[in-house]
Amino acid sequence: MAKPDFQQVAVQVLDGVGGKENVANAAHCVTRLRLKLKDTSKANTAKIERINGVLSVVEAGGQYQVVIGDDVPVVYEHFMKAAGISGTGEVADEDAPKGNLLSQFIELISSIFLPILWPLAGIALLKAFLSMAAQFAWLNTEGSTYIILGAASDGLFYFLPLFLAITSAKRFKANQFTSMAIAGALVYPTIVALNSGVEPVSFFGIPVVMMNYTSSVIPIIFAVWIQGHLERVISKPLPAMIRNFTVPLISVLVMVPLTLMVVGPITALAATGISTGVQFLFIHAPWAAGAVVGGLWQVLVIFGLHWGLVPVMLNEVATQGYSLLLGPIPAAVLAQAASAIAVAIRTKSMSRREIAVPGAVSGILAGVTEPIIYGVNLPMRLPFYFGLAGGAVGGMIAAIGGSAASVFVIPSMLSLPAYLGNGNFAMQLIGVAVAIAIAFILTLMFGVTKNNDTADEEIELEEATTGEVSSASAPVLTGVTSAVVSPVAGKLIALADVPDKVFASGVLGAGVGVVPSDGHFVSPISGTVVTVFPTGHAYGIRSESGVEVLVHIGIDTVSMKGEGFTSAVTKGQHVEAGDTLADVDLDKIAAAGFDPTTIMVITNTKALGTITPEPAGEVVAGDVTLRVEA
Repeated sequence: MAKPDFQQVAVQVLDGVGGKENVANAAHCVTRLRLKLKDTSKANTAKIERINGVLSVVEAGGQYQVVIGDDVPVVYEHFMKAAGISGTGEVADEDAPKGNLLSQFIELISSIFLPILWPLAGIALLKAFLSMAAQFAWLNTEGSTYIILGAASDGLFYFLPLFLAITSAKRFKANQFTSMAIAGALVYPTIVALNSGVEPVSFFGIPVVMMNYTSSVIPIIFAVWIQGHLERVISKPLPAMIRNFTVPLISVLVMVPLTLMVVGPITALAATGISTGVQFLFIHAPWAAGAVVGGLWQVLVIFGLHWGLVPVMLNEVATQGYSLLLGPIPAAVLAQAASAIAVAIRTKSMSRREIAVPGAVSGILAGVTEPIIYGVNLPMRLPFYFGLAGGAVGGMIAAIGGSAASVFVIPSMLSLPAYLGNGNFAMQLIGVAVAIAIAFILTLMFGVTKNNDTADEEIELEEATTGEVSSASAPVLTGVTSAVVSPVAGKLIALADVPDKVFASGVLGAGVGVVPSDGHFVSPISGTVVTVFPTGHAYGIRSESGVEVLVHIGIDTVSMKGEGFTSAVTKGQHVEAGDTLADVDLDKIAAAGFDPTTIMVITNTKALGTITPEPAGEVVAGDVTLRVEA
């Protein structure tokens, strides 16, 4: 599979979703281009999923999500330019559909945490490795080198409220610099010191319940939400000449005390309750909690629902110094990667292998599994299920050992040091190993079958007409002279000009293409119908002299699932050249966004002698298009 042109991918996606006029907002996460569309009915999902470089399309969290993979930042940049959207991706989204409460919640969480996800993940790795270096005495914890690296790894997490203030302000349409001022007050050294002091704290005689806001998550999000409403209320009556400086002044004067006295304590209580609930489940039923989280994590990823758990994980780290919820997830991630490796070993599809190998490496090293989920495991089903089984068992083992991450990380092989010092690290490693073994062995033995490994045209079509994966070893036929006629009226084109790389390369055999002008298709040769695809888009006929011809109506029309195709023959039926094969509604093919170009190839070309195509030009059904001589 050729490496996609990401600029072209972006342009094609924009066209597929209905153009820039239909895009209300755009963002991206680890692997997905996340779009808010004004009218989702204008998006042609089938067309977008056929783009080279697009893995899948998911509608979740109130967003139209185009799964790209690791290269999504590049596609995003080109998409923003093509759509004429500013680099921040912040555009008016009042016309975008709101969705249900769950969708709105997921969209809210993802919009706040997505912009800082990669810095969080990357710096967390530094923090994890630094912790490992300290534990194994590789670095002197009293030395300046350790102190400098410690500051580099702790800075983002210590001042996390400042970063969340920025993203929350964008989401809630508040002044982001005012939001940062509020967050700055919460982590101001003297305020932090008040939390550990023995003297009671008050504000104009009103008691203040102090807490430590460094590394906190929930308080600043709620504070900025209130700030946004406050700014809109006070902006209206203020004269323009004083509004610019008065609104920030009032906002800070109101929000800092309000957050310290009301918002902080209430949200802290809620945060503690969430952490306590998670901890209770993992302490009293760790096997169940680990199995559920490890087994279902990748299912949540598919629907984008995992974002709802990110604040819980960050809150766990902030309130108790570790996250039990993160414990079972490495097993889930690495099990899917193991399944993909097994598929790469067993599959007969080169294009699937080209996705599986780099996708598995990405999953192992970076914890990014969506390329292999959408491109390999999920389409084949069994590898995905075996990956879930491995994740469930491995997650259960890790949870029984009390494994937890000391920082928020994207679980992967590289991030395992984050689990040192919390629970039994050996049990985490055993859980990961068991998850990998289960997924890999089951997929290797049972996950790749004839039924689920025939998605590629080069395999599917050859098997359909010859009963073999390749006809290279078929006996050479002699004394064969045949004329293969056009199966439909239209414009005859050279096989190399067919808009399908597999067919055009000739890997399936010599042949021609016809751009049809009507929907009546006939047999191109006399013989026996050896294959009729259930969808009615492809037919294999073998002549008495042994020439095997495949007629494939349209490009990727298998996705239409038979709509618009009416077969006139059955497998095993004898046909004469010119007998009706099928009647096809070309308008439905066009409306579905597919190319109606019909390909006709001789699949046992290697067993024959000379195959000569006729020159390009207009033809009617029954005109000679190929001459076979042996």
